[in-house]
Amino acid sequence: MQTINRFFYGPTPEERVRAWQGKLRSESRQLDREMRQLEAATAKARTTVKQLASKGDVKSARILAKEVVRSNKQKDRLSVSKARLGSIGTQLQQQLAMAKVTGSLQKSTEIMKLSNSLVKLPQISQVMREMSMEMTKAGIMEEMLEDTLQMDEDEDIEEEADAEVDKVLFDLTNGKLGLAGSAGTELPTPQDQLEDDEAERVMEEARKQLNGLLSG
Repeated sequence: MQTINRFFYGPTPEERVRAWQGKLRSESRQLDREMRQLEAATAKARTTVKQLASKGDVKSARILAKEVVRSNKQKDRLSVSKARLGSIGTQLQQQLAMAKVTGSLQKSTEIMKLSNSLVKLPQISQVMREMSMEMTKAGIMEEMLEDTLQMDEDEDIEEEADAEVDKVLFDLTNGKLGLAGSAGTELPTPQDQLEDDEAERVMEEARKQLNGLLSG
């Protein structure tokens, strides 16, 4: 009988919620993995910034420091998104409790708001769009507007990073680069200064590793 009902009426509210919660847990684990990878790459980049700065290569240190800033912003974004996934899971659990009383899932503006914010994150955008459409059919959400599904372009990380680079360099080098002035100013060159090609190689290696994670 249950199989026949599922054929005619589709999954039960409980089955729908359990399936969505499973997807949410899976995406949350994926974000955890990405944050761990990003943390490891950022730690390596921070070490390289210190090395470049200590050798007097301020220009390369500043370039790589921007990537550190971008990485920190991305980690914050992933952390917030993971928390939002958890909030949706909690809301769905409450929906399930209500469904046992009412027999159906109810509309939730909170789930819609959280879902709208999560479709903007490339790492989970596709899954959240699919879930949003399923929740719309189930009556939990209203149909999302097209412009809501599009990526925002108001986060130009490079521009935001410029204002923070000096602080990052200052913190990473215990204030040593606070005396360096503009990006074109170099510290007194120590005798053991890295060769230009070696400094460039080290900086690019760390930068590419971070970029690979940030654009993934």
